[in-house]
Amino acid sequence: MHVPPTNPAAPTAPRRHRRSKALGFAALAVSLLMAFPTAQSAFGEEAGEVAGGGDLGPNVLVFDPSTPDIQGKVDEIFRKQESAQFGSDRYALMFKPGTYNDINAQIGFYTSIAGLGLKPDDTTFNGDVTVDAGWFDGNATQNFWRSAENLALDPVNGTNRWAVSQAAPFRRMHVKGGLNLAPDGYGWASGGYIADSKIDGQVGPYSQQQWYTRDSSVGSWGNGVWNMTFSGVEGAPAQSFPEPPYTTLDTTPVSREKPFLHLDGDTYKVFVPAKRTDARGVSWEGTPQGESIPLDQFYVVKPGATAQTINTAVDQGLHLLFTPGVYHVDETIEIDRANTVALGLGLATVIPDNGVTAIRVGDVDGVKLAGLLVDAGPVNSETLIEVGPDGASGDHSANPTSLQDVFVRIGGAGPGKATTSIVVNSDDVVIDHTWVWRADHGEGVGWETNRADYGVHVKGDDVLATGLFVEHFNKYDVQWSGENGRTIFFQNEKAYDAPDQAAIQNGDIKGYAAYKVDDSVTTHEGWGMGSYCYFNVDPTIRQQHGFQAPVKPGVKFHDLLVVSLGGQGQYDHVINETGFPTSGTDTVPSQVVSFP
Repeated sequence: MHVPPTNPAAPTAPRRHRRSKALGFAALAVSLLMAFPTAQSAFGEEAGEVAGGGDLGPNVLVFDPSTPDIQGKVDEIFRKQESAQFGSDRYALMFKPGTYNDINAQIGFYTSIAGLGLKPDDTTFNGDVTVDAGWFDGNATQNFWRSAENLALDPVNGTNRWAVSQAAPFRRMHVKGGLNLAPDGYGWASGGYIADSKIDGQVGPYSQQQWYTRDSSVGSWGNGVWNMTFSGVEGAPAQSFPEPPYTTLDTTPVSREKPFLHLDGDTYKVFVPAKRTDARGVSWEGTPQGESIPLDQFYVVKPGATAQTINTAVDQGLHLLFTPGVYHVDETIEIDRANTVALGLGLATVIPDNGVTAIRVGDVDGVKLAGLLVDAGPVNSETLIEVGPDGASGDHSANPTSLQDVFVRIGGAGPGKATTSIVVNSDDVVIDHTWVWRADHGEGVGWETNRADYGVHVKGDDVLATGLFVEHFNKYDVQWSGENGRTIFFQNEKAYDAPDQAAIQNGDIKGYAAYKVDDSVTTHEGWGMGSYCYFNVDPTIRQQHGFQAPVKPGVKFHDLLVVSLGGQGQYDHVINETGFPTSGTDTVPSQVVSFP
């Protein structure tokens, strides 16, 4: 880990992964149910018409300021989830509008905390929402799969701690103070993502290797390590890559904030924010723009639901709200109706059985796929998520489909395989914060055990990715074949476990690029993009480049870097044959400010 300039005492070792510790906590006997006026239909193929609405089940816990022992209940969830990195429990902690005093909500794995107001300031904590890394000896590089949304925080000591790595969004939050993104002791950290949030004080990344912040407001920003990227952020530091490593865009070209559950009086609805163009600052000051959809227009999906029932609900015209849980599907979930919302709570997880594709979105306008984790099954799936059929050509520029906080995992929780994780065939899609991960630790991990050749393949035109995290694939992590593609922030590690140089040989090229733009593409642009290698099985492996793209006037990259973590393997160049090689055992990036 690079030494942060503001904290010379921080550790300098490279990021490494270790298997999570196991804690044998007893089953938690806490369940607060939400009652709704309509009844939930039966699960299974025998169900006829699927009813909308219903309760949200035992793993959505709803609090109001008068709920007794809120701290005790939140602490019980944290004790269970603190180190449950590959566990099967999922939780959503939901807080009705009001003021909550003396709260410190520590957030563990597969736990989401959110306010139920229309704006963050409707639900205020005089207290903190905390992520730290005590469970992992002060190392925050495995603080994955959790979220905080739609709350205002007045931190007890003036600064809230959110020490996370990938797949841990901090969305639609108002921190009335500072935000510390490092663990106690300033140990290793590798994050992360903030969107639609206002931090009145300073954001201190400290040891964070990289970070992306979108459409937000910050009082100030503390430091940078390798890659700090901002788009549409009021108060962001000025463009200065590589020293300090700030990539700053005044606005975000296209954005639409993630849908969220909220209360309208006593009625639960899902608010779907409106599309923004050239966005800057938060979306929720003034009158929020968008649409509120009553819960009775959603099929409230609970564990045990089948893909057939889910598809029937979509065919009936219902949206989908996945409650916290793990969902095995033996056929593809098909979302082919325009403007359908498919929203997961508490890191709801879909596992495809028998090698099927987990989720397929049609070539239609305005689908919102959000808050879901897709976990590959042991039988190889050709794809896990598809957006549009091959050859899709519809114009969706006025109302794009979006993927937000949609995560993919292959291995780690057990054996899993998929040839390509996400394929985007439709035009105009917005990919807003995704972590696509071939596991490098956990169960079911090995070069062939959790084989996954490709992470994300974009074939559609005019696709925008904001916050693209893709790691450890056997071949290309990202391949871009469509025209007019744009990526703002990319974080990557090449597969640690390549057994030797021959295993990654790509014709006459040493290794597959982390991010490849096809030779046929004439227009493409990227900002703030990094690839890291850590070939710990064979440290003699050389990677010819982190990025590969055609040399054409319309293909442009800004602020690229590659890093050899601790000298375990090397890059010869940053992009194509441009850029100096990484060398030595010091974790120092090789950087290209712009290409060509």
